[in-house]
Amino acid sequence: MTMRKSERRKKRRMLKQRKQVAALAALVLAALGFVALLALVNRPADEGQAVTVEVQPADLSPEAEAGEALFKANCQACHGPNAAGTKLGPPLIHDIYNPGHHSDDAFYLAAATGVRQHHWPYGDMPAQPQVSREEVGRIIRFVRELQEANGIVTKRYGG
Repeated sequence: MTMRKSERRKKRRMLKQRKQVAALAALVLAALGFVALLALVNRPADEGQAVTVEVQPADLSPEAEAGEALFKANCQACHGPNAAGTKLGPPLIHDIYNPGHHSDDAFYLAAATGVRQHHWPYGDMPAQPQVSREEVGRIIRFVRELQEANGIVTKRYGG
């Protein structure tokens, strides 16, 4: 009888060790996958990776027209004409920037403090201290009206 108990204990130990090895292997594979994903997301942007979109013009309110002029002077160099994106900055006329995912407050904060790279491979956006909060509000109005004219509406984050 003690032989059978001993064999059972040995089998249980071996099974436990196999499970530990399998769990460790799964963890290593997951870590390697994560590292590969980080390498893909953080690769430097070049023209081949630039995301640009086609933007339909919009009939703008007077406040948005003022925002358009400010956008051209302060944002267009990176975010492109009509916020369609360039190799230097992402398109703002994109669903990722819908008001349910990036609120107006996110735009105010981006202009005031800059933004660390998180959605796109363009690098960090520097703060824009030359643009006042009031001017940022007009730029936001321009972007939001342009978004709406291009079918970008408020959606809850993640969908």
